[in-house]
Amino acid sequence: MVQSPPQPTKNPLPPSQHPYAEIIHRLEAGGSMLPDTPENLMQIIGIYKAYAVPMDFYWRDLLYIAEQVFLNPLPAFKYFLPQSYLDRPNSYAGEQSELRVWRGGAGAHPELLEFMERGETRKMPKLFHHLWHDRINMEFAEACMRAMLWHQGMGGGFYEYLESEDYIANCDRAIRAYFKGNPLMLGLYKLFPTMFLEQVRQLSYYANLGLFWEVMAPVFFEMSDLYDEGKLTSVPAAMEFLVNGIFAVASRPIYHHVYIRGECYEIIPKSQGFTWLYEAALPYVEAVFYRTAPFRGTKSYNAQAKQVPSEQKDFHYGILYADVFPVGSAGIPPTLLMQDMSHFLPPYLQEYYKQHCRGEDDQLIQLGITFQRSMYNVTSAVIQALRQATCYPLDDPDPEHLQKNRDFFEGQLDRFLRPEARLADIQRPDYR
Repeated sequence: MVQSPPQPTKNPLPPSQHPYAEIIHRLEAGGSMLPDTPENLMQIIGIYKAYAVPMDFYWRDLLYIAEQVFLNPLPAFKYFLPQSYLDRPNSYAGEQSELRVWRGGAGAHPELLEFMERGETRKMPKLFHHLWHDRINMEFAEACMRAMLWHQGMGGGFYEYLESEDYIANCDRAIRAYFKGNPLMLGLYKLFPTMFLEQVRQLSYYANLGLFWEVMAPVFFEMSDLYDEGKLTSVPAAMEFLVNGIFAVASRPIYHHVYIRGECYEIIPKSQGFTWLYEAALPYVEAVFYRTAPFRGTKSYNAQAKQVPSEQKDFHYGILYADVFPVGSAGIPPTLLMQDMSHFLPPYLQEYYKQHCRGEDDQLIQLGITFQRSMYNVTSAVIQALRQATCYPLDDPDPEHLQKNRDFFEGQLDRFLRPEARLADIQRPDYR
């Protein structure tokens, strides 16, 4: 049985003077930035389930590209997962797992396999599904990967290692092995070594994100099952489940191995000691939830237009700030995710959208808003986990310690003082 998080004693500090004081007090009481209502709980759990199914494809394909496709100059079939990767056991699901987060099977999710076979249209050869764009949109996953690649140095030592002599030497061995017997590509590598190294660095972020999402998919599947069983009954309990999950898998190794003609080349060995929390989870939240980049077609990248910040630290285009109406446009990565999620909505969320949508054309927009709510809850879990790691318990009797917690929470919520932030919007049930 999943228990609600323990409620701390009444905070003896005077009320916060922060513009988001009410939310500060909620965080101090062990809650989430998202209000605790049955409707909010239903929305976020439903969307976690709908997200987890395509995510089960994302992580498998990201690792396939990083480990097998590698530097293929014409990767036309990189989205065509071989059976071995569909069968690849998830490290946190199935009986073989050392830490079983989800009680389901270890292979690809049954709903995913069914969709891959039939799509939105009908059963047909995989190539036709691909050409008709009737498939899981890996372009969204690659956009997240590129956000992590571009917003580097967000935590841990992953970025610094990618510039190290050891990493470059590992890349060199793998590149030469991959193009062995191909004098044209080896010649190009000799002429333009940096270009090839940059490609491998990008592939290392494919591996990083794949290993991150391999954890998150079973976490979301298990939350959905617990909700269906009546064992997850509040938004704070859902947030606490995520906090516990973050700490349970925090030390999961982050690595990048490449398999060339049956031999493993360790681009980033497990012995390097990189971990899931510091090299994957925190950089992902920073790069994808907060920053990303303006979606092409919505802002001018012309420096003279000054529509894009001149400083990288000022980027604020993640889901926590997103205006979902332009996001619902064709070709924008989050729209591709919404399209993916729309295939796997649980019945109760389908019924909810029938009641509140302005027809089927509005459903992707509503999906985006629900997703936004759910990611504010995930961000709350990250904030609470960081507070546990760097500050003090919520029921600490020492006022100085409680003030440190408050300073931490207020510092985190300062990031939502920007006018683009949706924190105030998600407080309202009519934000649809």
